[in-house]
Amino acid sequence: MIEDRTTPRDQPARIDPIRAGLLCRCPNCGQGRLFAGFLRVVERCEACGCDFRGLNTGDGAAVFVMQAAGAPVVFGALFIQIALAPPVWAVAAVALPLVLGLSLGLMRPGKGLMIALQMREGGRRG
Repeated sequence: MIEDRTTPRDQPARIDPIRAGLLCRCPNCGQGRLFAGFLRVVERCEACGCDFRGLNTGDGAAVFVMQAAGAPVVFGALFIQIALAPPVWAVAAVALPLVLGLSLGLMRPGKGLMIALQMREGGRRG
């Protein structure tokens, strides 16, 4: 006898809201887009209709991204400066684009994570 491992249509598949937020998907269903632009959150999920208008992450994502991107780059630049003593312009020429790239690359997933955590804590669904 073969077991049926499919999910019944009346029960939604269980999704991890944190993973969905990091992938910039709706934390409620995991299907719809979370962003309409680079950081502008959609009003409603196109897949499940979840309302995002009442959510406000503020600058939380930016603060965490600045710390996550800035700390390793700054400490790496200080280490290189002390250990190898290159010209300051050379360190800045490497460190500034690196911190800019990390910041821009982490901002959308960071904001998606903040939205998913806010929804999980607030118990908001649909």
